[in-house]
Amino acid sequence: MQVKATVLCENSVYGNMGALAEHGWAVWLETASRTFLFDTGFGGSVVHNADFFNIPLATANAIRISHHHGDHTGGLLATLAAMRRHSGRSSIPVHAHPDLFKDSFFEKDEVLRFVGIPHTRTALETGGAEFRLTTDWCEIAPGVSMTGEVPRRHAFEIGDLSMRHRDEHGNIVLDPVRDDQTVVIDTADGLFVVLGCSHAGLINILTYIQKKTGKTRFNTIMGGTHLGPVEPDQLERTIQELLGMDIGRFGVSHCTGPKVSARLAREFGDRFFFSSVGTVVEA
Repeated sequence: MQVKATVLCENSVYGNMGALAEHGWAVWLETASRTFLFDTGFGGSVVHNADFFNIPLATANAIRISHHHGDHTGGLLATLAAMRRHSGRSSIPVHAHPDLFKDSFFEKDEVLRFVGIPHTRTALETGGAEFRLTTDWCEIAPGVSMTGEVPRRHAFEIGDLSMRHRDEHGNIVLDPVRDDQTVVIDTADGLFVVLGCSHAGLINILTYIQKKTGKTRFNTIMGGTHLGPVEPDQLERTIQELLGMDIGRFGVSHCTGPKVSARLAREFGDRFFFSSVGTVVEA
């Protein structure tokens, strides 16, 4: 299957004067069977950058959300409005996990900051969202899948200890971000993987994809690795695991951070690229 990925939201932009960068992530994905938007950024860049790069948002079959954090969902309302305005459709399918609307926080120095989706479900449904919520691995089109919840099999991937959420009893506790999902596209030269933020752990995600597909070759892995905030031991173990995998191209972004990105560039050499705003990757 052929695939073309265009980054519409990321923390940085290079060589595309007039495009906007913001803390967030969104990718326009074109495949042989479906065209869709994966995540919507923080809210200030996706619609603008789609216009800048001549991306026809209105032609998307759906919007797919990696997880509930505001830097991936903040642009949802504006994106829905733009899609409906130019297509005349009354609603747009939005595929996500049932945790999409939970209360979520980032804790620093014992201070909590809300980091969940900044829109109510009512506002989004009034704005045209037709929510399709599931926890399962799902083939959304021939050769195109979403992972659903990723099992946490590798004990060394302890995640980001600063994330919090409100549990079923109303208590603020560590958030495992169970809704973290990834897009998987089958190509003639291996799997094309588009990460959201990798809160499930990058190795957990990749080994789960290998198990579900029965394939070990990754043509491309791109997106947020969430290796920026993790402890040094987890980072080192993750890098060693990655280097033992069959990865054709590795393009990081967003929550990877500059220091880890530089380290990965050194380790992967010519196979490394950075997924900033305007990056186009084809397979």
